[in-house]
Amino acid sequence: MKQVKITVMKKVSHADLISKYENPLENPCDMEVGQIFISNGWEKPAGLCQSAWESMAEFVRGLSHGAENFYNGWMKNKKAVMISCNDGFRPVSFFIEVVD
Repeated sequence: MKQVKITVMKKVSHADLISKYENPLENPCDMEVGQIFISNGWEKPAGLCQSAWESMAEFVRGLSHGAENFYNGWMKNKKAVMISCNDGFRPVSFFIEVVD
Protein backbone atom coordinates (compact mmCIF):
# COMPACT_ATOMS: atom_id res chain seq x y z
CA MET A 1 0.00 0.00 0.00
CA LYS A 2 1.29 3.46 -0.90
CA GLN A 3 1.27 6.64 1.12
CA VAL A 4 -0.82 9.52 -0.13
CA LYS A 5 0.11 13.21 0.08
CA ILE A 6 -2.70 15.70 0.70
CA THR A 7 -1.87 19.36 -0.01
CA VAL A 8 -4.12 22.33 0.80
CA MET A 9 -4.24 24.24 -2.49
CA LYS A 10 -6.88 26.93 -2.04
CA LYS A 11 -9.34 28.34 0.49
CA VAL A 12 -12.44 30.24 -0.56
CA SER A 13 -14.85 32.18 1.63
CA HIS A 14 -18.34 33.14 0.49
CA ALA A 15 -18.98 36.15 2.75
CA ASP A 16 -22.43 36.77 1.28
CA LEU A 17 -23.61 33.27 2.13
CA ILE A 18 -21.96 33.35 5.55
CA SER A 19 -23.64 36.61 6.53
CA LYS A 20 -27.04 35.48 5.26
CA TYR A 21 -27.19 31.86 6.48
CA GLU A 22 -24.49 30.90 8.96
CA ASN A 23 -24.42 31.39 12.71
CA PRO A 24 -21.14 32.98 13.85
CA LEU A 25 -18.29 30.49 14.39
CA GLU A 26 -15.10 31.15 16.35
CA ASN A 27 -12.76 28.87 14.38
CA PRO A 28 -14.50 27.69 11.21
CA CYS A 29 -11.39 26.37 9.43
CA ASP A 30 -7.75 26.27 10.39
CA MET A 31 -6.33 24.77 7.18
CA GLU A 32 -3.52 26.81 5.60
CA VAL A 33 -2.66 26.96 1.90
CA GLY A 34 0.46 24.87 1.35
CA GLN A 35 -0.18 22.69 4.39
CA ILE A 36 0.68 19.03 3.72
CA PHE A 37 -0.68 15.86 5.28
CA ILE A 38 0.49 12.30 4.65
CA SER A 39 -1.99 9.44 4.87
CA ASN A 40 -1.23 5.76 5.15
CA GLY A 41 -4.37 5.20 3.10
CA TRP A 42 -6.90 4.35 5.75
CA GLU A 43 -6.42 6.78 8.65
CA LYS A 44 -7.19 10.48 8.74
CA PRO A 45 -3.90 12.31 9.19
CA ALA A 46 -3.54 14.21 12.47
CA GLY A 47 -4.72 17.80 12.13
CA LEU A 48 -6.84 17.25 9.03
CA CYS A 49 -10.44 18.42 9.35
CA GLN A 50 -12.90 15.53 9.81
CA SER A 51 -15.33 17.00 7.30
CA ALA A 52 -12.56 17.33 4.69
CA TRP A 53 -11.47 13.74 5.39
CA GLU A 54 -15.00 12.48 4.82
CA SER A 55 -14.99 14.24 1.42
CA MET A 56 -11.72 12.65 0.30
CA ALA A 57 -11.32 9.37 2.19
CA GLU A 58 -12.53 7.11 -0.64
CA PHE A 59 -10.12 8.72 -3.09
CA VAL A 60 -7.22 8.45 -0.62
CA ARG A 61 -7.99 4.77 0.01
CA GLY A 62 -8.27 4.10 -3.70
CA LEU A 63 -5.00 5.82 -4.56
CA SER A 64 -3.17 4.03 -1.74
CA HIS A 65 -4.31 0.70 -3.19
CA GLY A 66 -3.27 1.52 -6.76
CA ALA A 67 -6.44 3.02 -8.25
CA GLU A 68 -5.83 5.65 -10.89
CA ASN A 69 -7.39 7.54 -13.78
CA PHE A 70 -10.48 8.63 -11.84
CA TYR A 71 -13.45 9.71 -13.94
CA ASN A 72 -11.88 8.61 -17.21
CA GLY A 73 -8.99 11.01 -17.60
CA TRP A 74 -10.20 13.88 -15.41
CA MET A 75 -6.70 14.65 -14.08
CA LYS A 76 -3.46 15.20 -16.00
CA ASN A 77 -1.72 13.01 -13.40
CA LYS A 78 -3.68 9.75 -13.37
CA LYS A 79 -2.43 9.02 -9.83
CA ALA A 80 -3.92 12.23 -8.36
CA VAL A 81 -7.23 13.96 -7.66
CA MET A 82 -8.39 17.47 -6.72
CA ILE A 83 -11.09 17.39 -4.05
CA SER A 84 -12.87 20.12 -2.11
CA CYS A 85 -14.31 19.73 1.36
CA ASN A 86 -18.07 19.89 1.70
CA ASP A 87 -18.24 23.26 3.50
CA GLY A 88 -20.49 25.36 1.29
CA PHE A 89 -19.49 28.58 3.08
CA ARG A 90 -15.70 28.23 2.91
CA PRO A 91 -14.62 25.28 0.74
CA VAL A 92 -11.00 24.18 0.79
CA SER A 93 -9.43 22.49 -2.26
CA PHE A 94 -6.97 19.65 -1.74
CA PHE A 95 -4.56 18.10 -4.26
CA ILE A 96 -4.23 14.42 -3.42
CA GLU A 97 -1.45 12.32 -4.95
CA VAL A 98 0.38 9.06 -4.51
CA VAL A 99 3.80 9.31 -2.90
CA ASP A 100 6.16 7.27 -5.11
